[in-house]
Amino acid sequence: MSAQQVEVQTLRGPGEGPPPSSIPLAQGRLSFRVKVALVWAGIFAVMAVFFAFAKFDWAWMRANFKFIATGVWVTILTAVAAIAIALVLALLGALGRLSRNPVAYGVSGFYTSFFRGTPLILQLFLWYLAVPQVAGNLHDAGHLPNSLYRLSLLSAVMAGIIGLGFNYGAYMTEIFRAGVLAVGPGQTEAADALGMTYRQRMRRVVLPQAFKIVIPPTGNEFIAMMKDTALVGFLGTPVFYWDLFKRGQTLGSQSFKPLEGLIVAAGIYWTLTIVFSYFQSRLEARVSRGYVREAGRPAYRRQRRGGPVPLVPPAE
Repeated sequence: MSAQQVEVQTLRGPGEGPPPSSIPLAQGRLSFRVKVALVWAGIFAVMAVFFAFAKFDWAWMRANFKFIATGVWVTILTAVAAIAIALVLALLGALGRLSRNPVAYGVSGFYTSFFRGTPLILQLFLWYLAVPQVAGNLHDAGHLPNSLYRLSLLSAVMAGIIGLGFNYGAYMTEIFRAGVLAVGPGQTEAADALGMTYRQRMRRVVLPQAFKIVIPPTGNEFIAMMKDTALVGFLGTPVFYWDLFKRGQTLGSQSFKPLEGLIVAAGIYWTLTIVFSYFQSRLEARVSRGYVREAGRPAYRRQRRGGPVPLVPPAE
């Protein structure tokens, strides 16, 4: 009898019979990752059969892949610029929602209510068409200087960036507000005991801890925004600023291959999502370092690899 079986018998007590033979069964079963990989392989096999019967023009897809993939830089730059605007607005909106100032609370409440309560595509057209028209009427009436009127004449790409930033900033306002509220009250009490002002407490104590909490949902919002940049193409952007969707849709329609063009664009979007999801997970692991307990992790890692099941947790 091995030492492990002796330990199990000792834990079970005398007269309770032999231990169940669960360890050999656990070692012989497929791991969870292998089962997931088999599921994915089955899905890809079904998709391969579908593509084979669909009779797509693969030669056309290979020939035009480079042109469609060139829109990646437009998609990424638009998303990065929009998420920068959204972060600033979300932080200001969250502080306003937590403020006791009625003006700040009212403005932030109206901002989140309007931009969360109207469709994104409608907001993009308002930025692109309505803002220049209103500014033009004010300029003609003499209530708006010429410099501000010129700034209101937004290009399609700039209107899309501002529209995405304001829309996602409204949603991220609630994320940031929840992150600030998730910081324990003991932290703020300790800051007050040290004599910190409100600004010092928020800058040095609350916000650094809140950012660690809001990073995972913020990464998800960025990935979703990267796909919503396809809506900017409906504003009529120039050829140089065509994104993935606009290039795939236009080129496919011109060549009478609309499905092929959309499939190429969809594959590139999917690849971008996988890549950014990987970097998001790495960022989450980095910022959470020191906040996640690692005790007992090697033992359970051996269990996932098919090693012996630990009977008792390792000693601290």
